[in-house]
Amino acid sequence: MNSSRRSFIKLLGGAAASFSILKSPDSAQATQFAGKSEAKWGMVIDLRKCIGCQACTVACSIENQIPVGKFRTIVSTYEIERYGTTHRINLPRLCNHCEKPACVQVCPTQATKKRKDGIVVVDNSVCVGCGYCIQACPYEARFINPLTRTADKCTFCLHRLEAGLYPACVETCVGEARVFGNFNDPNSKVSRLVSQYPVQVLKRAMGTGPMVFYIGLDETLSGQIKGEAVISPAGSGVEEEVV
Repeated sequence: MNSSRRSFIKLLGGAAASFSILKSPDSAQATQFAGKSEAKWGMVIDLRKCIGCQACTVACSIENQIPVGKFRTIVSTYEIERYGTTHRINLPRLCNHCEKPACVQVCPTQATKKRKDGIVVVDNSVCVGCGYCIQACPYEARFINPLTRTADKCTFCLHRLEAGLYPACVETCVGEARVFGNFNDPNSKVSRLVSQYPVQVLKRAMGTGPMVFYIGLDETLSGQIKGEAVISPAGSGVEEEVV
């Protein structure tokens, strides 16, 4: 076993241990997500707080039983040069649950749908695995699940929301960089954050209206999520990139 695989297993074990001690929802929390058809769910990610630990990546994989080598969320690491100095930036990525999702438009069987609460979902009983949605998504947030042979992606952990729980990635974020909430509620934390701080989205020029907002996103990264690979973090299957 090479050192990178050992490191990943240690990371997996640590995250699993952390995930196993998550608190059960109290009665107030249990009612904050379930049955809110008037809600407009989304996420704010404060990049100033992300330490790139990948706990969110592992928690998501465990919670949603994602096949090895596939990811619903990842944290990419970029190196950006500014005035002769190189800065390292962590960029969590996931489905953006867009206002105008390109994946919905191209689905020939209407398996991909956008719910009234804003969450984009895939009906695996209807999906034929053609991959059109994967090609259409500008955020590389979808993949074909080798077990179901259908399209797979982040759902904001819909099953957890219905149980009154936060998405697994939010609940396990050690830096509390990921904040999930209802944008239709002006008093929600996500609404307050986007009103308090300048926020950016990935690939705004695509006109898809992402519902994942970033605080502290370098403008160089906002329109570009690919680059030259420099190293591969231990066992993550995710390459670091230089922009």
